[in-house]
Amino acid sequence: MDDAARRRKIEELGDELYDALRARRTLSPLTKRWPEITIEDAYHVSLRMVRRRIEDDGEKIIGKKIGVTSLAVQEMLGVYQPDFGYLTDKMMYPNGGPMPISEQLIQPRAEGEIAFMLNKDLNGPGVTNEDVLDATDYVMACFEVVDSRVHDWKVKIQDTVADNASCGLFVLGDEHADPRGLDFPSLKMRVYKNGKFLSEGLGSAALDSPLNCVSWLANTLSKFGITLNAGDVVLSGSLVPLEPVVAGDEMRLEVEGIGTASVRFT
Repeated sequence: MDDAARRRKIEELGDELYDALRARRTLSPLTKRWPEITIEDAYHVSLRMVRRRIEDDGEKIIGKKIGVTSLAVQEMLGVYQPDFGYLTDKMMYPNGGPMPISEQLIQPRAEGEIAFMLNKDLNGPGVTNEDVLDATDYVMACFEVVDSRVHDWKVKIQDTVADNASCGLFVLGDEHADPRGLDFPSLKMRVYKNGKFLSEGLGSAALDSPLNCVSWLANTLSKFGITLNAGDVVLSGSLVPLEPVVAGDEMRLEVEGIGTASVRFT
């Protein structure tokens, strides 16, 4: 496939994913229809999809997310390396409030994370965990509700990358914690669903530390000429298994030393 044909294919698949997002329907895996798609191709597909959201719908990028960081999530999806996606203002919902998954998502799954709010730019390569701490204003508890435009979550790494890292919606906790002095690998998260204990995990579940996730992201983005910027929110990856959710479910999580987050699904 020559360069012009590759660009046309990237635009075609990005437009397909955007249309599937808006129509709330799934597609067959991209890797079946374009077996030679590379991870780099997939990131360009994702950029096309996100560009449509910005240009057609007026959404604004407010941060990035890191996906597929924990072994539990990797084993559930059969994808064994991290990826990243773009967060927009329309993806964020208030802590404790309703989230209309029945109107916006297709096959949602909730996961608990630690979110970083940056007050300095992070421009790789060479970003270290100390650089991440220096650039972080505060951290928060977070629910991310991932979704897939690929039928039955039958994804390979290229499929989820192209699908904007399976971004859906998210909620940030109201409590802000200073990251300095936190033992990130040992941070304990407990998750509750409909009033009952569901799961728990440690910060070490996400590439051994959420700090590793953010430095990985900054350095990976640099390969595409992209930076993490002051004012960005960064979702650092799940510490617990993905949990399917439907309208009527309620979830709450608590992270020792950081705070809580909750969401009501409608």
